[in-house]
Amino acid sequence: MPNRGVLQAGEKVQFTDRKGKRITDQLTVGGTTQTEHGLIMHDQIIGQTEGIVVTTVRAKREAQINQQHPERDEGKPWKSARAIGGWEYAVMRPRLADYVLSMPRGAQIMYPKDIAQVIQLGDIRRGMRVLESGAGSGAMSLNLLDAVGCEGSLTTIEMRPEFAKVALGNATVYFGERPGWWDLRIGDFDSVARELPEHAFDRIVLDMLDPWNRLEQAYRVIAPGGVLVAYVTTTTQLSRMAESLRQTGVWTEPDIQETLERSWKAQGLAVRPDHQMIGHTGFLVVTRAMAEGCQALHKRDRATKDTTTDVDELSAQQRAAQLEDLELRDISDRKLRKVLRDLDAQVANISSAQSGQQSSAATSADDASSELD
Repeated sequence: MPNRGVLQAGEKVQFTDRKGKRITDQLTVGGTTQTEHGLIMHDQIIGQTEGIVVTTVRAKREAQINQQHPERDEGKPWKSARAIGGWEYAVMRPRLADYVLSMPRGAQIMYPKDIAQVIQLGDIRRGMRVLESGAGSGAMSLNLLDAVGCEGSLTTIEMRPEFAKVALGNATVYFGERPGWWDLRIGDFDSVARELPEHAFDRIVLDMLDPWNRLEQAYRVIAPGGVLVAYVTTTTQLSRMAESLRQTGVWTEPDIQETLERSWKAQGLAVRPDHQMIGHTGFLVVTRAMAEGCQALHKRDRATKDTTTDVDELSAQQRAAQLEDLELRDISDRKLRKVLRDLDAQVANISSAQSGQQSSAATSADDASSELD
């Protein structure tokens, strides 16, 4: 995909108005882009440089409606009235993050904030060999292709052919041609991974429902010291993935992160966070492969920190033994005496306060009786 020079037909461009509203569309000869304020004529843009400003032209109502499929324009309020035109838009090539959010989708995409963390925490750089499971709509694949460059390679395994077709189409539009360094394969991860050579990949990215079931084949094809990044969305998935990594003994202690994104408004002295933010979208689990024959090092939890045993599944004897292990340390006699002294003092203060209140009440009653006499 060209990233400099004049704008050409077939390229994706982004139109941004003064309110910050963005529209991403593909330039075509004689084409137009429908907006709420009229039509943008593509012929005015083709051959121009980025950063120009175009003005919409008046569009009659009948010219805005899809002539072949008018039912598709039902419920679109900007097409129910005449757009008078005269609205200005700045023209730029979309950033990769903008393209990802605007491209046609089949499956739900990974957000740019998570993609950026995958690239950074996974240490994915130019020239590397990366294995990806789950192409989806191609959001992660596009960023991986861009990160490794044509000097590296990306192998993606996608189970559903229709998703693979969507991802391939989005990549072709973005790069202007099918990336030659992308090997997109259809099938189950384990079945396809068995055909791959051992230790052939520097990095692995898993974006699937059950990544913990793919660790055996992932370890076989990753190079020693290679980084595995798994993207999961729920705490249940997160727990199973982390425990599975520890149980195998060939992956380092997992590093788990969640990224939240909040934009800010800054206009003069009015500086404040935006009213909305992108909160939880998923968890990233990052780990590295140990060399063959070497056991991963994991910290040991004390008995009082047991987080894996389900007490309801234990027998009566096991439960009694565990409760004995979890018994709190005995308090020292010195500490106990200090606690008792503090409590005695607090109780005495309460008793003294109550006695004082009773004496005051009695004195007040005597004074009242004297006045009556």
